[in-house]
Amino acid sequence: MTEKFESPRDGVWAHPYQLVSGQTQQHQLGHTRLWITLLDLEWQIREQSSKQGTDPENWYESTGHTLPSADVKVQRFVRTNDDGVLCFVPAMANLPTVIRPFQPLTIPAGARCVLYVGTTLWMKVCVGEARTELAEFPLAPPSMTWLGRNTCEGELCYASSTYGRLALEAVPKRPWRAVTPVTIINEREKPLLLERFSLPTPLLAIYRNERGQLWTSGVTVKCETDMSSASLHIDHAVVAEAGKCEAIAPAREKLARGRRLVRAVDNIFG
Repeated sequence: MTEKFESPRDGVWAHPYQLVSGQTQQHQLGHTRLWITLLDLEWQIREQSSKQGTDPENWYESTGHTLPSADVKVQRFVRTNDDGVLCFVPAMANLPTVIRPFQPLTIPAGARCVLYVGTTLWMKVCVGEARTELAEFPLAPPSMTWLGRNTCEGELCYASSTYGRLALEAVPKRPWRAVTPVTIINEREKPLLLERFSLPTPLLAIYRNERGQLWTSGVTVKCETDMSSASLHIDHAVVAEAGKCEAIAPAREKLARGRRLVRAVDNIFG
């Protein structure tokens, strides 16, 4: 077909889009291109990952009647009382994510620091007023890493493609990443060398501020004196630096008891 898509607009998270049968909505976000087609009896989703090496800054959305080439695999979903309503919900990674400061950082005994981390999101494709989930995709192909004292003790994690920064203004703001403030408190009697850190991404809820930027709950890690473990606390809300925010996506997982988690230091800092 020769009909072109309409002029692209900025995409919006958790926003209801109305389609009519025969229309296809196209999205370019992060390292992912997505085509969502509405037919009389089904939804069709086509997804294609692009090469990394660039850092896309925008999310473009447009609607038309053109499909990609037949080489792009299609997923089909039966429709059930969705009224042609489509929305996209962000989600944090389903595994912890290992992040690194821009350069190794030493936290003196009795000191603390705050690192601001931008982590890549997953996109959930949802339909209808109830936001029934059809599928989800990572917005950048995830790479895996192991964090622990050896190959037997530790856990499998995702490796972040971005660095933790001490200055918030140094963190690139992207619509396909969420910013997490991580407070690290060193109560030990010796310095703590921070080379990498396991962020508990499945435990973090997602919020949107008035500028459309995404933030998560804050995380506080306390390394106590003469202990081989560290306590990890998930904050109830976002930090003041985020501005006025609204919650748009819950955490994938919840702590069984309260919001404090004690873990081996090696499983947090590697």
